[in-house]
Amino acid sequence: MAASKVPALLSCAFLLLGAAAGYYSPPSPASCELKVGYYHHKCPPAEAIVKSVVGAAVRQNPGVGAGLIRMLFHDCFVEGCDASVLLDPTPANPQPEKLGSPNNPSLRGFEVIDAAKAAVERACPGVVSCADIVAFAARDASFFLGGRGVDFDMPAGRLDGRVSNASRTLDFLPPPTSNLSGLVQSFAAKGLGVDDMVVLSGAHTVGRSHCSSFVPDRLAVPSDISPSFAASLRGQCPASPSSSNDPTVVQDVVTPDKLDSQYYKNVLAHRVLFTSDASLLSSPATAKMVSDNANIPGWWEDRFKAAMVKMASVEVKTGNSGEIRRNCRVVN
Repeated sequence: MAASKVPALLSCAFLLLGAAAGYYSPPSPASCELKVGYYHHKCPPAEAIVKSVVGAAVRQNPGVGAGLIRMLFHDCFVEGCDASVLLDPTPANPQPEKLGSPNNPSLRGFEVIDAAKAAVERACPGVVSCADIVAFAARDASFFLGGRGVDFDMPAGRLDGRVSNASRTLDFLPPPTSNLSGLVQSFAAKGLGVDDMVVLSGAHTVGRSHCSSFVPDRLAVPSDISPSFAASLRGQCPASPSSSNDPTVVQDVVTPDKLDSQYYKNVLAHRVLFTSDASLLSSPATAKMVSDNANIPGWWEDRFKAAMVKMASVEVKTGNSGEIRRNCRVVN
């Protein structure tokens, strides 16, 4: 499934063929309602508007692009791809997802989604869901950080959810301390396979991480981490990060602002931040996937495009199960 353009429908034919061949889990009925060009008649400029807003933001700060890609992952793994991660706290719900420890204070890009939603609302009031904007923004950020090699269509038709609970983030989002079996289980719970997990981990080729996400776990002695890389990290991070002293470091020191396959070369060289990254070498099967992604030109990019589309179809809301928010931060 390496083509850059998925069929006009993210139809059951597309995903069922993949499921039969062992590439994918069978699609849910809701995900089969998503289609490329969903807003072609409903709001023709919608995707171009989102792309323009995302492009301007990424040009100003490439790290925001990494945040938008991560936002899709963190949205879809909790309550499905329904923009529940965007909801602000209210008296009725003081602890929404965005305040969960996997998201706060590290998740970023909310202001880009706000700007895109405002621009789309001016063109087509009440038509485009926040969930679709999050998916489009992740697709567009991938393009602006990765170039034509990461250019793909994103099916749409999601509705926005009304439920958002910070405690659920710990239930479904794998922590950076995860071992391989934990990662596999977390992705399988969302209908994503081992190959999807390895491929989507490649998004760690962009963005930054707080020191607290890997200190002291990865800098303990002994460790599989490269000694020179560990020394560099010790020079940037306090020995005991705290809320008042928790700097960030780039995840990929070679091409920090480019979405590419360098991450897998870093895994092979033991120059990655997280236990979850290093764990990809802990089985022969995933180690081979890492090697293929690192060494075969275009291999990772093609799989990343397909995996992003698949992830963006997890537990989507359609029909009466959701709404189109007027403001992405509050339910209607």
